[in-house]
Amino acid sequence: MRAIYILCLRQLKRYVRSPARVIGSLGQPILFLVALGFGLGSMFARAGGGNYINFIAPGIISMAILFNAVFSGIEIIWDRQFGFLKETLVAPVSRLSIVVGRTLGGAIVAMTQGLVVFVICLLFGFRVHSTPMLPLAILFMFLIALLFTSIGTAVGSVLQDMQGFPLIMNFLVMPLFFFSNALFPMAGLPKVLQAVLHLNPVTYGVDGLRGALGSGFAFGWQTDLAVLGLLTAVLLGIGSYLFSKIQL
Repeated sequence: MRAIYILCLRQLKRYVRSPARVIGSLGQPILFLVALGFGLGSMFARAGGGNYINFIAPGIISMAILFNAVFSGIEIIWDRQFGFLKETLVAPVSRLSIVVGRTLGGAIVAMTQGLVVFVICLLFGFRVHSTPMLPLAILFMFLIALLFTSIGTAVGSVLQDMQGFPLIMNFLVMPLFFFSNALFPMAGLPKVLQAVLHLNPVTYGVDGLRGALGSGFAFGWQTDLAVLGLLTAVLLGIGSYLFSKIQL
């Protein structure tokens, strides 16, 4: 437990000591929120969808979390190249404790980024309809962060090329984000696209977050929680296995 705590704290210190990283990671969510939220808001309202800011804000929050979460995996490659990973792996602690500590730290950092974007959404007009459900919303934020940090850990454990990591992650994350219900409702979509959305884990994370913040669940919070929880457990296990196989 001590090793997990130390590694979590190290991830948080990296985040706090890098204001450029904090500010830079806010650029894309704010751009999407302003450009799409206000640019398409009138069209969404005329189509009978209501306030588009209220609809899109949970998707933007999820985007901020998952992008920060998956790119935490590049720190494994960075630490491997600069020798810190070797010092960590030779420490008298299990590799499982190391990967759990790193993953939890990355997830907490990503969730913190999501909370910052949540506050920004409030400033731009987003309104929470169900305040008592806020703890459930925070739980969904954490599960999204943990799920995609596990993916980043798994990919970072296999790759050794720091330049290749962002390319692979963008190839993976961008389709997951755009082929989800983050930017548009599922109702009225072609059946093929609806099937793709049902297979996408981001869809369940956004639906859980959107429902918890008061806009209603498409699948039910139990389904969203079960899918995210199961996928997180599986991918955390895969990430832990691949990390345990790292050869220095």
